[in-house]
Amino acid sequence: MQNRYADFLAKYPTYPDTSALDDLRASDYSRLDSSGQVYLDYTGGGLYADSQVRKHQDILLRGVFGNPHSSNPTSMAATRLVEGARKYVLDFFNADPAEYDLVFTANASGALKLVGESYPFAPGGHYLLTFDNHNSVNGIREFAHAKGADVTYVPLCLPDLRVDEDQLTRSLTLAKVGADNLFAFPAQSNFSSVKHPLDWIEKAHAAGWDVLMDAAAFAPNNRLDLSHYKPDFVPLSFYKIFGYPTGLGALLARKDKLHKLHRPWFAGGTITVASVQGDKYYLAEGHAAFEDGTVDYLNIPAIEIGLRHIESIGIDQINERVRCLTGWLLDNIIEMRHSTGVPLVRVYGPTDTEARGGAVTVNFFNARGQAVDHRSIEEAANRENISLRTGCFCNPGAGEVALGISRVELDVCFNGPGHENRLTIDDFRLCIDGKSSGAVRISVGMVSNFADIERLLSFVRALLD
Repeated sequence: MQNRYADFLAKYPTYPDTSALDDLRASDYSRLDSSGQVYLDYTGGGLYADSQVRKHQDILLRGVFGNPHSSNPTSMAATRLVEGARKYVLDFFNADPAEYDLVFTANASGALKLVGESYPFAPGGHYLLTFDNHNSVNGIREFAHAKGADVTYVPLCLPDLRVDEDQLTRSLTLAKVGADNLFAFPAQSNFSSVKHPLDWIEKAHAAGWDVLMDAAAFAPNNRLDLSHYKPDFVPLSFYKIFGYPTGLGALLARKDKLHKLHRPWFAGGTITVASVQGDKYYLAEGHAAFEDGTVDYLNIPAIEIGLRHIESIGIDQINERVRCLTGWLLDNIIEMRHSTGVPLVRVYGPTDTEARGGAVTVNFFNARGQAVDHRSIEEAANRENISLRTGCFCNPGAGEVALGISRVELDVCFNGPGHENRLTIDDFRLCIDGKSSGAVRISVGMVSNFADIERLLSFVRALLD
């Protein structure tokens, strides 16, 4: 282990600069080592610190908080905490409150649904998106279809699963003047971990598009500065960043574009006046028009606690640790070969640390070059207390390209007998017989360490031959 650590440091000499994270792991995440857990599913969800829970508990035990939709003392106490958290989120992402507003949602998917159902798609309008979007972004196409707008996907290029930039440039010319056009892409793919150029935002604006940038996989390890890059809609989930609380996300939206959204219904908390006899309602202004019912006012204060925790560490330090450990994982895993010379894994995405995040998505192959069922890899990892994730990670576009599943195969499968309205995952596996229907995702995060990666690599070596 000492020799390997020396080799690691020789290649990634900046890793000791992140040693404060080792101290933090010992003091605030000690349950990881005391339970013998190797957690490598940070793209699925971040881990919370003990101190976050204690600070939140202290707020709840000291205060008396009521439903914010009133002006009594307990309601006002809750309102101050909610609005304080809203302001802190805007500050954290350097979003000018004169330019951006923040809507609290259940998660990133809830934020995306708000945009999808409210965006003024219409005939002549367009929804443009990259192949590697999360399904909650893909799902917006159903609103676009229903309202008569065009839908276009921009493809990915093998082997790194980056977007074909020439095709993107051509696709951006499809915006019609005077129509409503929405371009959606992930700042970081949750499948390949590719980081897309944020310069696309202004490039799309200049071509006549509103821009939706999914930051759910990007925000945990990267600095998002909304004073420099200015997408119109930014969905995110807070548990991806700091683990607790779950069930809370946000839509960061430019105020002029939030005003452009037209909600298909109204709810408690979203209106100023509604009448039964008059059959009329008036929506509230700004974020209030989009926060249906009562916000999660007892958990929202924990968001500020979590963001202060991240700020005390420094997002750049987190980013550097993730880069070093991801690089070491990639360096080692791509070199592993069976005695037959067949590579043990195939990496779906970049094999270096340039413009990529901390998720490494792979499939395993036996000595004859046959794909190993990703589910069996997860089962074996479970026995070693190693938490991985398997499947397609709600990202079918990237998965189809990576796994070589063609449009023809999909058409045959979807149009097969009995598949008109129902298709199980087992049915789908039969359709693509002989091909992988998913992959294994190993994702490094804030308090991952060298020992975690070495335990993972030891597990992987045991799969050779």
